[in-house]
Amino acid sequence: RDTGRPAIVEYVSANPTGPLTVGHGRNAVLGDTIANLLDWIGYRVTREYYYNDAGRQMRVLGESVRARYLALVDPNLPTKKIQVAEGEWVEVPEPFPEDGYLGDYIIDIARMLYEQHGDALRDVEDITPFKEAAEKVIFEDIRRTLARLGIRMDSYFNEHTLYENGKIWEVVEALREKGYIYEKDGAVWFRTSALGKDQDTVLVKRTGEPTYRLPDIAYHITKFERGFERIVDVFGADHIATYPDVLWALEVLGYDVSKVDVVIYQFVTLVRGGEPVKMSTRKATYVTLDELIDEVGEDVTRFFFLMRSPNTHLEFDLDLAREASEKNPVFYLQYAHARICSIMRKADEVGLKESPNPDLTLLQHEAEQALIKELMRFPEVIQEAAQTYEPHRVANYLREVAVAFTKFYDQCRIIG
Repeated sequence: RDTGRPAIVEYVSANPTGPLTVGHGRNAVLGDTIANLLDWIGYRVTREYYYNDAGRQMRVLGESVRARYLALVDPNLPTKKIQVAEGEWVEVPEPFPEDGYLGDYIIDIARMLYEQHGDALRDVEDITPFKEAAEKVIFEDIRRTLARLGIRMDSYFNEHTLYENGKIWEVVEALREKGYIYEKDGAVWFRTSALGKDQDTVLVKRTGEPTYRLPDIAYHITKFERGFERIVDVFGADHIATYPDVLWALEVLGYDVSKVDVVIYQFVTLVRGGEPVKMSTRKATYVTLDELIDEVGEDVTRFFFLMRSPNTHLEFDLDLAREASEKNPVFYLQYAHARICSIMRKADEVGLKESPNPDLTLLQHEAEQALIKELMRFPEVIQEAAQTYEPHRVANYLREVAVAFTKFYDQCRIIG
């Protein structure tokens, strides 16, 4: 056991621009379960959510809310239609920001502002009140969704603080002192070609705006400064080509990157009747995590996200998830658990007590011996799942225990 050693698991980390999607759901459940496993083997775990409320995405969010708010103030504003998918169009007021957010939740936030302020914000050019209102509402929604899955973060780290305290520019200067920074075409470049990458990497664009790698480097430095001895990042497959830049920078700056482990997970496809499915367009062009939970329930959602190795694509079979039969792995486990509870309850009713000196010679049947051997593997399974960041090992193990128990239950008379 790694008793008391501090570890940090960063997961979810979605900017507050909209509801959590099914893709965020796999990240959330995977990260939370990894944190639980590290807890089980003795680490003192911090669960952290990293986000940015100051970048372009948030500016566009504020502009989207303002456009919808102005349409409520003046219903006669001109409109235009934007195609969001084949055969699907959304009507938006003019002017509407390029790449603006189109979900109904934007209209809901705008309506809330209109109910609170009337037309008092009509001539406000600063998007801050619109952005802040949206961030507050969306973060409440995100926290509520995570809570449905039993997920509660220990801390929320705002990327913007790295700008306020100058940490990101300290990174640039520290890398410059090491000889890994140069300027070309008005941009600041990180000499990653000297570290094994086939090309160098832009850290600051010619506009003066950092690429997201730079604050990520500064953020990870804070993890070392906070004394974490095990640092786990849970990222989607879209990060596979970019996170090495962060590790290279950390190594150049003298940090022990062996303490950093990156878990890359593949994406999720919802399937019904063997075909990919889109459940709703209420929140724009994606399926929200709440919609998935509403359809199949919290337990099934968590378990199905964990059934496969993180590095494999996950087909989430909605028909199987809803089926109340042994084909559904969650139902199979719940059924075995219910039988066990029934046995324990019956034992209490008839007054059977655990013996301080049980007669183990009575355990002669191969089914009961097989079950005992399976149960004895539990600590090893937990240890391996925690060390490899592969929670599906636990899901597979539970299935094997349920199979062994069911054979035992069928073949051995327990009470009578």
